[in-house]
Amino acid sequence: MFDIKWIRDNADAFDEGLKRRGLEAQAAEIIALDDKRRACLTALQDAQSRRNAASKEIGKAKAAKDDATVSNLMGEVAELKDRIAKGENDERKLDAEIRETLEVIPNLPRADVPDGADEKSNVEARKIGTPRKFDFAPKQHFEIGEALGLMDFEAAQKISGARFVVLKGALARLERAIGSFMLDLHTGEFGYTEVNPPLLVKDQAAYGTGNLPKFAEDLFKTTNDFWLIPTAEISLTNLVRESIIEEAQLPMRLTAWTPCFRSEAGAAGKDTRGMIRQHQFSKVELVSITTPDKSLDEHERLTSCAEEVLKRLGLPFRTMLLSTGDMGFASQKTYDIEVWLPGQNAYREISSCSVCGDFQARRMDARYRPKDGGKPVHVHTLNGSGLAVGRTLIAVLENYQQADGTVAIPEALRPYMGGLTQIAKA
Repeated sequence: MFDIKWIRDNADAFDEGLKRRGLEAQAAEIIALDDKRRACLTALQDAQSRRNAASKEIGKAKAAKDDATVSNLMGEVAELKDRIAKGENDERKLDAEIRETLEVIPNLPRADVPDGADEKSNVEARKIGTPRKFDFAPKQHFEIGEALGLMDFEAAQKISGARFVVLKGALARLERAIGSFMLDLHTGEFGYTEVNPPLLVKDQAAYGTGNLPKFAEDLFKTTNDFWLIPTAEISLTNLVRESIIEEAQLPMRLTAWTPCFRSEAGAAGKDTRGMIRQHQFSKVELVSITTPDKSLDEHERLTSCAEEVLKRLGLPFRTMLLSTGDMGFASQKTYDIEVWLPGQNAYREISSCSVCGDFQARRMDARYRPKDGGKPVHVHTLNGSGLAVGRTLIAVLENYQQADGTVAIPEALRPYMGGLTQIAKA
């Protein structure tokens, strides 16, 4: 969400940012709407002032027994009452029109974000690890899991339909091991506070992070008006909504391992086999709340924490700086971390790490009080996957598969697997 005063003072920069996002200029339209609202408000205040003055004059006229003046003034007050009611209604409509215009405008990209229409313009920031050379044709994760008898899409189809999976035995335990390993790393070494947040949220929570109203079709909604979270970012970020935090409490670093739910609207025909794109999946989320002067450094830190998971698991990956056309709605700048999947012979996204500036904070009214005093300031928010647990499971299966169909378990995960070193057919 944008501050109209900022748009007035920076109209050219605002329109240039929208242009880089592939959108039409809107500053003039928004300012014209605000001018109309201001004129309405001025007229309303004038009418209210005149009504107050006329009410006082009625008292004086009554005291002077000037019935003609009393009658005229009462007629004027009645007319002013109608005018005020209409003015208040007009102001509410204009406020709503401005809000509805602003709430669907994406965040503006930072200067160092590459311009481009889509992922083709993303820039590789770094590449870590060398893809393993196989002496056999590597399989995709669903071929491995089904051959092991531990990954069942047919049973999930009967229970829930497409884009669901049933994991069994050692694969179910491996997914649990991956999530536990990630949480232990982020809390034990990187200073994140573990949170077990709600999975069902209200409209205002999804609105605060920018998921509503623009992306309602991407979410699942219950019959009693809750939304299932598509990511724990919503629950974690909203922990500071409608709050004023002391600067000494920042940065606030939070993590949660939760199920996530996405409708995958518009994903027809994409990744229909396997676990890459599911309606239900688990993810370890990282969220940071910080001050404006620290948010860019925090972005690099958060991204490095997500990358470290892949380093510890020995999984090759690359980190991509997303272009203006590939960034998320609330982001100023985003790194996508892409893990190497030998079964697909491709890098695939496993984490998206974004800095949002005060974009979400304005929607949530989340502020902090500077330690040297002064007016409360909006916080900056950041989020990233640390990592998507299901996709990490996919990467382990494909990168650690063996010629005989077994899967070696990475050293870092063996303590969570009861010392098991490989997964064999059930």
